[in-house]
Amino acid sequence: MEERQRIMALDVGEKRIGVALSDPLGLTAQGLEVYQRQTLAQDLAYLTALFQKHQCSGLLIGLPRHMNGEMGPEAEKIMEFGTRLGRDCGVKPVFWDERLTTVQAERALLEGNVRRRRRRQVIDQLAAVLLLENYLQASASRKDEN
Repeated sequence: MEERQRIMALDVGEKRIGVALSDPLGLTAQGLEVYQRQTLAQDLAYLTALFQKHQCSGLLIGLPRHMNGEMGPEAEKIMEFGTRLGRDCGVKPVFWDERLTTVQAERALLEGNVRRRRRRQVIDQLAAVLLLENYLQASASRKDEN
């Protein structure tokens, strides 16, 4: 049986970063936490330590694109951040289109009647879970085709 490795997924925002992890087989995604951003150095150190603590071997970072698919200044900042984090973690990050993941997360929380204050606390984490689920499904589909 092929052994897969744990992937850490990040939904990077200006104030918070949602964090999700795959299981060691790379089949499911679970929310881990919402990290409150501090300085760049502190953010990188914290996330690198988290990556190592959970023995991750893959780093997935949500890339915000405009609806027409183009990248704006925010996407460029996230690519720079993700590249630095990947270097610190010793892996090449995978950037994944995150269009509408936050919208999906908001809709799911509204359907679950989650209060507004609680939604703000967990939406980034749920967006990271949805991002990772999309990536895992796409990866499984590609493997099935081969």
